[in-house]
Amino acid sequence: MERHCAIKKPAFAVVAALLLLLLPSLSSAHGLAGKRFFPTTLAVDDPFVSDELSLLVGHIKSAGEGGGSDTTTSVSIDYSKRITKDLGLSLGESYSRVKPSGGDSSSGFGNLEVGLKYQFFKNDEHETILSAGVGAEIGGTGSRSIGSESFTVLTPAVFFGKGLGDLPDAAKFLRPLAITGIIGPNIPTKTSTVVTTVNPDTGGIEEDIQRNPTTLSWGFTLQYSLQYLQTYVKDVGLSSPLNRSVLVVEFPFETCLTGDCKGKTTGFVNPGLLWFGKQVQLGIEAQIPVNSRTGKNVGILGLVHFFLDDLFPQGLGRPVFR
Repeated sequence: MERHCAIKKPAFAVVAALLLLLLPSLSSAHGLAGKRFFPTTLAVDDPFVSDELSLLVGHIKSAGEGGGSDTTTSVSIDYSKRITKDLGLSLGESYSRVKPSGGDSSSGFGNLEVGLKYQFFKNDEHETILSAGVGAEIGGTGSRSIGSESFTVLTPAVFFGKGLGDLPDAAKFLRPLAITGIIGPNIPTKTSTVVTTVNPDTGGIEEDIQRNPTTLSWGFTLQYSLQYLQTYVKDVGLSSPLNRSVLVVEFPFETCLTGDCKGKTTGFVNPGLLWFGKQVQLGIEAQIPVNSRTGKNVGILGLVHFFLDDLFPQGLGRPVFR
């Protein structure tokens, strides 16, 4: 079992459609620490807590079983809701179509993902955010035909974000830089799973024990905010849309900690561009595998993200308990 850092059922799709119909003209967003706006990233989870709705589309050809490759096209939706100002709950679901090389394609929903995150530290002067949380991929809620597991996986994690706006004047052109990251183990609730198959030659029932390793998700992003450069460092004459853009490179990785895959790492380098308004954000990234174990082909990710706390500040976008 291998999992990758990424943004994560039909009920959420209805919510997304309603928001598209109600979306007013673009106009301050969340994820703020001092003057620093941390945008929502596509592959590495964010350090802040907010009310938001994300729609992520991905397409990639990755390493499959037996030396082959699997072409996967997926649509993921993730909804986050603040319970208090610093405590948030998230729900996520995805629908994927997987086509193995030389095989028939299959499609279905992935396992439902739920998460709880607490932002326990924020320093405006040093543009710093720290959070901790726990996520769960609920086993048996997705389709086995696309690889959804029958067991639950728990992921306690720590998140961080740090802007470099506190650098001295001699390094002022580095002030638009920021880094965010996450680290946390993925712990299966079952260390092994019995897989039953029918032998096509004998017609007999065969059982195979599949080990479920613990893995470590870790990753970080490097961001250079052109909006920060233009507004707080020097007016370099950027106009729309560049004056509201962020250059980003994401590094989502996963390292196996137990079992036959122990010590082996998969992951990507994702260069891309983010654009944000006050109520919506758009993003696009390439997915470049870091090794042959991950895959040999470059994929693509696209994001449409809604800031519900700015879209509906007196209703859906405010914390349950204020």
